Order: sequence, then structure tokens, then C-alpha cells
Amino acid sequence: MKNVNVVVDHLQTEYRTNPLGIDVAVPRLTWGFAEGSALCAQTAYQIIVSTDVHALARGLGEQWDSGTVESRQNVQIAYAGLPLRSGTRYFWSVRVWNERGEMSAYSEPAWWEMGLLTPGDWSASWIQAARGSAGDEMCPQFRRVFELERPVVRARLAICGLGQYELYVNGQCIGEHILEPGWTNYHAVCLYKTYDVTTQLRTGENVLGVLLGNGMYRVTASERYTKFTGSFGELKLIARLEVLLSDGSIVRIGSDGQWRSSASPLTFSSIYGGEDYDARREQEGWSEPGFRENEQWQPVEITVGSVLRAQQNPSPRIIETFVPQRWTCLESGSYLADFGQNFSGWVRISVRGPAGARVKITPSELLRDGMVDQSEIGSPFSFQYTLRGSGLETWRPRFTYYGFRYVLVEGAAPVEFARNTGQDVPVLETITGEMLSADVSTTGEFDCSDDLLNRIHRLILMAIRSNIQNLLTDCPHREKLGWLEEVYLMGPSISNNYGIETLYTLMIENMSDAQWENGLVPDIAPEYARFEGGFLDSPEWGSAIILTPWLMYQRYRDRRILDQHYTAMQRYLVYLSSRADGHILDFGLGDWCDIGPNRPYASQTPIALTATAFYFYDAAILAKISNVLGKTEQARQYEQLAERIKDAFNQRFFNREKRNYATGSQAANAIPLVFGLVERSVRQDVLEQIVRDVQDRGYHTTAGDIGYRFVLQALQEYGRSDLIFALAQRREHPSYGFQLAQGATTLTEMWDGPVSGSSQNHLMLGHIEEWFYSGLAGLRVDFTSEPALTIKPAIVPGLNWVKAVLTLPEGRFASAWQAIEPGRIRLSLTVPANQRARLYLPFIEPSTLIWQEDSDVVLVDGLSAVWELPAGTYELEASLLSQS
Repeated sequence: MKNVNVVVDHLQTEYRTNPLGIDVAVPRLTWGFAEGSALCAQTAYQIIVSTDVHALARGLGEQWDSGTVESRQNVQIAYAGLPLRSGTRYFWSVRVWNERGEMSAYSEPAWWEMGLLTPGDWSASWIQAARGSAGDEMCPQFRRVFELERPVVRARLAICGLGQYELYVNGQCIGEHILEPGWTNYHAVCLYKTYDVTTQLRTGENVLGVLLGNGMYRVTASERYTKFTGSFGELKLIARLEVLLSDGSIVRIGSDGQWRSSASPLTFSSIYGGEDYDARREQEGWSEPGFRENEQWQPVEITVGSVLRAQQNPSPRIIETFVPQRWTCLESGSYLADFGQNFSGWVRISVRGPAGARVKITPSELLRDGMVDQSEIGSPFSFQYTLRGSGLETWRPRFTYYGFRYVLVEGAAPVEFARNTGQDVPVLETITGEMLSADVSTTGEFDCSDDLLNRIHRLILMAIRSNIQNLLTDCPHREKLGWLEEVYLMGPSISNNYGIETLYTLMIENMSDAQWENGLVPDIAPEYARFEGGFLDSPEWGSAIILTPWLMYQRYRDRRILDQHYTAMQRYLVYLSSRADGHILDFGLGDWCDIGPNRPYASQTPIALTATAFYFYDAAILAKISNVLGKTEQARQYEQLAERIKDAFNQRFFNREKRNYATGSQAANAIPLVFGLVERSVRQDVLEQIVRDVQDRGYHTTAGDIGYRFVLQALQEYGRSDLIFALAQRREHPSYGFQLAQGATTLTEMWDGPVSGSSQNHLMLGHIEEWFYSGLAGLRVDFTSEPALTIKPAIVPGLNWVKAVLTLPEGRFASAWQAIEPGRIRLSLTVPANQRARLYLPFIEPSTLIWQEDSDVVLVDGLSAVWELPAGTYELEASLLSQS
């Protein structure tokens, strides 16, 4: 029997909607349900896949028909049909049955299109500019002219350009994304992307154009800032165009010796130092038909490249724009603009002036003595544009970005001041700040009655968005590197707000590619720079190779990623064991940037404690991963190792007389408490040590990069969200409120960042973001638990209301509570289709609970006020327990 009120939607393949050019041999399919669907639980599904969308509409799946599969699973369903072919589009649809045996209609069709599955499919070569045809600092541009004799039905262009590229077809820049391809160890793998260029091609002459920049691929020494220097080789590209014409014939154009190159107007391009563009060097129409090449255009050289893999991670794009909030004319004759917001990106300018005039733009996060100050974030860095002298000229950089709030403009006068300069200088008609961030979806919303918490929320989100680029970076200026501790420690906070599945997949692949032969996982991946000591090898950083795949499984149910990287995880644990002495590790960075006299080095908590705690946790989590993968013998071995580490840890660090660990710092007690290293009989004692220390310090933390998240987790899990709220309300150092009071608009690197002058755009201390969702709103997602969804809100005195939403594949998972009168609250809850949630309300008087409508909730534990909620929406009111 059909039920038209059961609607399947949000179909995805490999985490993406209608992805173009994937090269996963066995794609995984996921679907959700329209809001209001008459489905509490899916009991079965049927998937059909076809290369013919019309056949699909008739219910025919010649590539794969799964038949009726009895299952509640609606995510990560592995394709099991006929072998997939390169360049082929596959349409798919799914229908489901609900708990009453009612069948939905088939979903609207979705599709995926395969990329190039084998090296032989490319029919193209890597090419580079002829040596000497471009200057040492200038970047090359490439073009290929070809003819099409008939109208175009379909065209796909696959390309990888190193370090970064811009693609043009008949003069049109293709796509809205920038800084492509994604960042990898280019010796191991290079990412390519496929574009639909059907509408850009035409009958007759056509031109492909490619502009290359250095990116992370080539970082050379210069007078400007570099974090490191190194090169993977000459800038190069590989491209393949396949065109289906109206008569059924196919034309293929690959990168080969017929391409030509010349120097571009990009005279300097550095991911760390900035970008210079000389518009006088522009060759108008160079990527368009009809252009006549001059002597600058030379034949290309054939070269070699690495393994190619289709890019699945989202590239950056412009997500927001800012205009100057204030201009200041300086005595030097230059001009200072304040955008009012710190962000990652660049500027776009429109300027008039004579040929050869140069506009220099120097960005910075802070001012010193009224001038831009880059001293703490990578100096010097600048954008420079040389005018061609032909009316209004508009320009923006292409292959670099920076973190800034202010810009110093030299060589041009803003239009507001131009009439008063008394000099013949170029006129800056407009300048716009353009924020860059990876093109991730928004998956969460949080709001509450407290203005300070909302401002903290926005502060952290701006830092997160600024650092979600081709990697999760630590900062958008000084380093731009993938420091690994942030990936898993901030992972829950980030995944509550944004869809990071494919970004994290790439970062885990980068970790595996960076692993040394002896099993060491360096602190950064890709390992573009080789550091020393704890900056090379710290267990709290390297543990990302185990803890990040586990996070992907907990949040996204991605079992494949556990399987793919299981060997790398094992090798890392073997490496840690080789460094242990009596199961104790004593190396690394520890609780970096904690509150102490040796900042940024850890001073509150012994390095041996944090290193050994993570060694234990790695073993414990790898045991769980082994069980998920059905490797029971390995699971047993890792469980035994974890127990031996636990015994050694407690013998070394636990003070039975004081009932605390090591120095008794907040991190020293919180990390073992959260990891499960503390014996049950003394857990409350250890918690009280944390509580007392936070209170004695005026509701401030002493923890840093590693320990702070666990301080918050310990307090939340043991029912002390009131203490977290008190901590969040502080406005003295160290606190978020202090940063805001000092004018911060993004989260800073240090707790006193605005006055210490360090990075003003760091996400590493943003862990309270996790508490906003899982603590205040009570929304928790863990697909290693049953049920996977939990609602356990914290009703904190001082807050009148809280609301939050998480978007899951199945739909909205939401919680909102409001104090409707003294001692009484109202809750509004949503559990998405095909899920159940465990609701914990230990703070209410059970006898006062009123459900607004009849519901199918099940009382699990009356004493502790625990219910199980099937999919649906719920409204309830209750009185709070008396605090007397």
C-alpha cells in the first residue's frame, strides 16, 4: 500500500548532491525524509540505478535494482550493481516502507557522474611552460585552440593545475570556487576536478585557457614573508576535454605538445607573501577565440606528475563581503581602512589612474600607533596592483589570502579624499573585503537569551569559517598549516555547525600520506615543513590519525574510513609503544598555550601526563574501532594494552592523599576523568578538585589548547553546566568576554589575544561551541550508541531560553527550552524520521510533567526521569526540582 505522505528526499552520493566527476569505485548512497513525512521508522528500502532517467521514471534500474531490502539504514548504502564506467552519469532513486508497511513513491531522481577511473582514461600529459619562457617570479598562462564542427550536446573538462589554477573557456572563468585544487602531498597524490563546460563551447574556434599560481606547491624565498620554503617542482597542469557533438561523434582534447604558454601579468604569487599583478602585461583576449599570439607564446614542455584522484572536498569561495566602516588619512599621504570585522580573504578594488601607477595594499589584524601591524602574523605581506591606464580597472588577487581587519592603501586616494589631495594620484573608487571559506553547508543553529553567549558563538564561528579552507588551518596568515590537534578536538564544535564530511575525509587521507615509515604521524599534514621536537612529534597531535576517523564514524556513520585507515592507526600505536617507558610517554607539546609563566609552552600540567593519557585513549578507541570492523582478536589486544597503560598512569600520576592528578591543574584532572582513567570510587573527588580550582580562580580556566575541551566536558558530563555558564560570563583575562571587551571580532590564539598581539584569528580555543549544542540545548549525536540521539538540556540559572537545531541526513534534530514562570519550563523537541532519541530530564519534578499531546514516548527510568522518543515533535511542561 502506498502512502503519499512518506516523501524521500535529500539524496546524496558520497556526501554530495549530484556530484560531478567522482572516482570512488563503489559509491555510497544516502537519503533523508521530507519534514512531516508519515514515517517514524523505515523498515525497508529499494534503490534503482540507471543510465537512462526515463527508464528510472518507469521504475527500471538496469544498472542496479536492490530489490526490497529490510533495513532501517538510510545512509552509506554501498552501490552493488554493474561495474561503473568513466565519464558516465548514473541516475538513481529510492523508495521506502514505513513502520506500518506503507510504501512511499520513488524519490525524485538524483545522479552522480563518474570521473576518470584509470590513468589510461586521461589521454593527456602533464605540461609545463618552456624553461625560461616566464620569469623566476612570474606565473605562466596556457592556451589551447581547437575547432568544433557541430553543435555541442555535452562537454566535460577534467583538470589539475599545480600549485593553484584558474580555468577559462572562451574567455569565461569557469566556476565560483578558488584556490583549487585541494592541498595534498603533491608527491603522493594530486587532486583533479571535473567541470561541465557544455554551454561555454560553440561551433567553430574554441580556446581553453589556464592561469597557474604557486599556492602551497611552490613556496620560494623572497623579500616577503614565508613560513617555510620548498617546492614540489615547476608549475604544471594536466587537462582532458571530452565533447559529445550533435551527430554522436566525440572530440577529445588533452594537454599535450599543442598547448602554448607565456608569462602572465602575475609577477609575484606567494601563499605567504601576497600577490602582485601588472595590468600592463595583460594580453587582451588571450583565452578567447580570434586572439593572435605574439612571440611571448612558446610551445610547452611535456613533464611527469603524481597519482591523480578526483577532488571531493569543497573548495573555498567568497562567502561574505565587507566595506570600510571608517577611513583615516595618515600624515604619510596613505590611507587606513577599517572593515570592522577580522576575516580571511582579500580585497577587490576598482581604481582609475595612469599606466604604471602602483597601488599597494597592506592588510593587518591589529594597529600599533595608528598603523597596520603584521609583526605577529607574518610580515611583510601585501597585495600590489600596477595600472594599465585605461579607465576604471577592477582587480582582486587569485592565489593567496590573508587574515585582516585593516588595510593600508598606498599609491591611491579613496574617492572620498581624492578631491582634497591636491596631487595627481590614482583614485580608488571602491575597495571591498571578500571573505574566503570552503564551500561547506550550514548544519546547525544556536541562539539563547544571553547576549554575551551569542556574541561568543559568533566570535568562534568567524574563526571557524576563516580557517575552513583547503584544510582546517590554524590561522589564515602566519601559518595556514593543518595542525592536527584542532581537527578532532574542535571536530564536534565544527560539525555541529557545518558539513565537513568531505573536508575531513581529505584531511585523514593527508594524515595517512604524511605518516613516516616508523609510524610517526607529524603534527601537521600535509607535512609541507619539517619541524623539530614537539612541533614535529607530539602524541596529542599525532593521535588525530585514530581519533578523527572515530569522530567520522560517531557523527557520520562512516565505517569505510575506519577500514581504509586501520593500518595507519595500528602503525601509529606501535610507534607510540616504541617510545614508551613502562607504558609512560614523556614527549611532545602537552597542553599548549595554557595559563602559565612559560606561555605558549605548557606549564600547568606535566607533558608526560597528557602524552600518556592520549596513549591510553588511542589504545581504547582503537579497540572500539577493531570491534566495529569485526577484528575481535586485535580488539582484545588493544583493550589489554589500554589497561596496562591505565595502571601505569594511575601509579605515576594519581595522588591518593590529595585525590588529584600530578599538579592538580584543571587539565591534569579533567583529561583522565573524561578519558576513563579515573577509578569509579574517586571520580567525584577528582571532579570536586576541578570545581574548586575554577571557583578559587574567580571562575576562570587555566587550561590551554589540549586541556580546555576536557575541562568543559568534565563539568558538563558531571552536571556542572552552571559552572561553565559562570566561566563564560567572565570579562577579565582569561575569558572570551575579555577578548570581546578588547575589541576582538574573531576568536584569538591566546586568551588575552587582543592585548598580547598574537594571532587574532585562531579556532583552537573554541570548545565552548560544543557545549552550546550538547550542554545547553542538550543535543548529542553519537552513532556508536543506541539510540544514537540524546537530548539532555542543562537548565542554567541566568538563562531564560535556549534553542538549537542540528541537520542530520534524516532531517531536523531540535531542542528548545524556555522558562515560562519561576520554577517552570517548557520544552519543544524534534526527533527526525527514522531515528529515536533518549530524553533526560533529571532536573524536573516528574509528577508535574505535562505532554501537550498524546505521544508514544516510553518511560525508561522513572527515578532518573528518562524517556525514549520516537520520531516526531513534542511539547512538554514541567516544574523544576526544588534547589533547597
